[in-house]
Amino acid sequence: MPKNRYLSFLFAFMLLFLAACGNTETKDAAAKDKKAVEPKAEPIELILATTTSTQDSGLLDVLLPIFEEENNVKVKTIAVGTGQALEMGTKGEADVLLVHAPKSEEEIVASGDAINRKRVMYNDFVLVGPKDNPAGVSGEDIVAAFKKISEVKANFITRGDDSGTHKKDLGIWTSAAITPEGDTYISTGQGMGASLQIANEKSGYILTDRATWLAQEKNLTNLQIVVEGGKDLMNIYHVMQVNPEKHDMVNSTDAEKFVEFMINSKTQEEIEKFGKEEFGQSLFIRYTE
Repeated sequence: MPKNRYLSFLFAFMLLFLAACGNTETKDAAAKDKKAVEPKAEPIELILATTTSTQDSGLLDVLLPIFEEENNVKVKTIAVGTGQALEMGTKGEADVLLVHAPKSEEEIVASGDAINRKRVMYNDFVLVGPKDNPAGVSGEDIVAAFKKISEVKANFITRGDDSGTHKKDLGIWTSAAITPEGDTYISTGQGMGASLQIANEKSGYILTDRATWLAQEKNLTNLQIVVEGGKDLMNIYHVMQVNPEKHDMVNSTDAEKFVEFMINSKTQEEIEKFGKEEFGQSLFIRYTE
């Protein structure tokens, strides 16, 4: 092949090669640009009705962003007393429930308003009271402590909101065969954090879950734990879906995902380590079935 023809052929080949490379780069750049401008689908809303203790303790601030990111879901949290949360379930006003009143939970499952109930975690209830402890209560016997508080007419603060904690303290009063009443029995109608603040201000005794106590303790300078450790003070949390067959407007797909999220090993590890660094102990203990 003559030299000039060979050079012409080589030059033409190089032009074709460069053009092909340019087209590939252009296509790749276009694909990247398209991917960059494609908007992410709007997250679907999931309504979580839960007790104030999961909110006040800060646990949900850790767990919910993980769930939202993994599932492109926006969780709308409604933190109320467990009784109100369960009522939202019976009305189909929530998609998923995270609560801590086992007897009442069993009732809503039996009625068919909730399904897929799973045990998630536990901590315990503690009785806190004024540092000067006017009722002189101590130890593990919570019923004896309530009797002594009633005898000396010390202030007792109750949430009075049909929450899991309120149900628990009512049950203890029943076990003590006492109907609490009078000026020293103060019902707040508020969540756990706010009720603890009122107990601190009024130098009263109050039953609380340990997680909220630990999270709020630094602000409760007049209070201390006075009774703890009794076998009847365990505080168990369950998660459950609102039944889509009975309430057809609920987001059952993401509610089921949330139930599975709460009991998977990764989430359980997050629950187990929550609070350890700050408080030296877990605020909740994993407790899956």
